[in-house]
Amino acid sequence: MRRLLYESLWKELNKSKPMTFISGPRQAGKTTLAKQIAETYQDKTYFNWDINDNKPLLLQTPYFFQNMKRMGPGKPLVVFDEIHKYRPWKNYLKGVYDGFSEDFDFLVLGSGRLNIYRKGSDSLAGRYYLLTLWPLTLAELVDKRRSYDEFWEDPLHLSDEQKTPWDDLDRLSGFPEPFFSGKETEYKRWSTTYHSQMVREDIRSLIDIRRVEDMEALLYLLPSRVGSPLSLDSLAKALQVSHSAVRGWLEAFERFFLVFRLSPWSRRISRALVKEKKLYLVDAAMNTSPAARFENRVALELLRAVTNWNELGRGRFSLHYVRNKEKEEVDFLIAESNEPKLLIETKLSDDNVSKSLLKFQNALQVPAVQLVNARSETYRLFSNAGQKVLVAPAPRWLAGLP
Repeated sequence: MRRLLYESLWKELNKSKPMTFISGPRQAGKTTLAKQIAETYQDKTYFNWDINDNKPLLLQTPYFFQNMKRMGPGKPLVVFDEIHKYRPWKNYLKGVYDGFSEDFDFLVLGSGRLNIYRKGSDSLAGRYYLLTLWPLTLAELVDKRRSYDEFWEDPLHLSDEQKTPWDDLDRLSGFPEPFFSGKETEYKRWSTTYHSQMVREDIRSLIDIRRVEDMEALLYLLPSRVGSPLSLDSLAKALQVSHSAVRGWLEAFERFFLVFRLSPWSRRISRALVKEKKLYLVDAAMNTSPAARFENRVALELLRAVTNWNELGRGRFSLHYVRNKEKEEVDFLIAESNEPKLLIETKLSDDNVSKSLLKFQNALQVPAVQLVNARSETYRLFSNAGQKVLVAPAPRWLAGLP
């Protein structure tokens, strides 16, 4: 499955830069993708910092890959997995790039956000492209995506695809291991183990945490906050910890792809919220509320698309929400270069058009879509103040998302 989307994205990036970083949540399939990419090379080598037998190889012979046996023409591929756990990894990769980029292709994998590991001046600036691998999304699984240009020519166009794994993603998340098991019991076992290990092993190994139990408690408190403006003071009070502790833990969760947050959009919105972000889970199936889980899943689909567009140089896109002090809200807004492009509202079952969606569409003058959590073929397309509004089943619209 991953080859259909991400291998083609990697090929596009690799045309102009010999070093590509692939970051994303642990167990999203980065190593599997790297092995699939490596299959297209006759000569390749794989290094994983988490494998104890591999560490001496790099420490004793830093440019060990020079000695690989060449079987055919073309550049060999060198894969570095979890290399960010090696303390001077940035300077090491700088030397790798500067000394060998004309003769090798390099693929660097990491289970944290490699683009924000840097602090101060970045010795790797200009030496790599970044590709983020998200858990499986509907558009990837269905593989009926429209091209980027087709989508923005008519963003309200519906896919003809009817048979989709929409319900399986709802029950099992988009992480490959539980998804392909097909069993909810497997997902529940996997999810409990996964989140505990992320906090107690991955995050704790790289960040100084004195109260790991409180940090873990925060993670399990977050599903009840999905889809609403997030108050750090409220979380701090519930856990009886400091505001700064909650802020730091949330930043760690984002850094390790456990959660993501969206900023409010305020331009041309009267009395708009401007500070409080909305939070979503990367493991959307953790949500027990059907409405929150649906909104979270749409957020993941949109984030995957926006991230890919940015990384491929299609534009400077961002994902937001819209809310004013009267608590009128639209769930999502896609912007490009700080200009609104598309409003998206989610409704669990009600296909009556949201009054807030119409109000904010009048203010922003952009197309709007209201997604309903249904498999029905029924949809409506009409005009509001000169702009189009689509009310449609979420699986049909999301299946065509580039």
